[in-house]
Amino acid sequence: MSVLRSDTDLTAGERDAVDVELAVSGDGAAFERLYYRHVGRIHGLTRWLMGQEDVDDVLQDIFVRLWEKLHTFKGQAAFSTWLHRLATNVILRRRAERGTRSERYGGSLVELDRAAAERSTPGLKVDLETAVERLPERAREVFVLHDMSGYKHEEIADFLGISAGTSRSQLHHARMALREYFEG
Repeated sequence: MSVLRSDTDLTAGERDAVDVELAVSGDGAAFERLYYRHVGRIHGLTRWLMGQEDVDDVLQDIFVRLWEKLHTFKGQAAFSTWLHRLATNVILRRRAERGTRSERYGGSLVELDRAAAERSTPGLKVDLETAVERLPERAREVFVLHDMSGYKHEEIADFLGISAGTSRSQLHHARMALREYFEG
């Protein structure tokens, strides 16, 4: 005799799997549940990688793309991991289209010096946001993807079209700039 489990007994991963299956079959309420379950994390990732500009538009693009690609989710990774990767791809593509991607770090310390400029706002969270926003684009991308989102250098290299060594170098430069900013 099997005991039926209620939705409250399911883990987040199990709820995601059920809602993905339902959403793929056309259940809008299931897609809405997925949206509300994950929008906060995806919004944060979008804000960190895009800055404040176009966050809402990019967030909408991510969830439109999710709706279009949801049928390709095979469950080989957690849904949240799969969605995070999809979101990262949309964000990076949007940045490339917007034309704001900077050249690879070339040894100039001018941009890194900006990160070490005097802080103008109190509070660690605000200071971290300010410091990260001041990083050169490539260093910020690598820092957010590696230290904040947990991607490996090889994955970052694939995302950004750089070598894993360049990713490591950019992460080092970002950490040094942030250290200077906070010790400043």
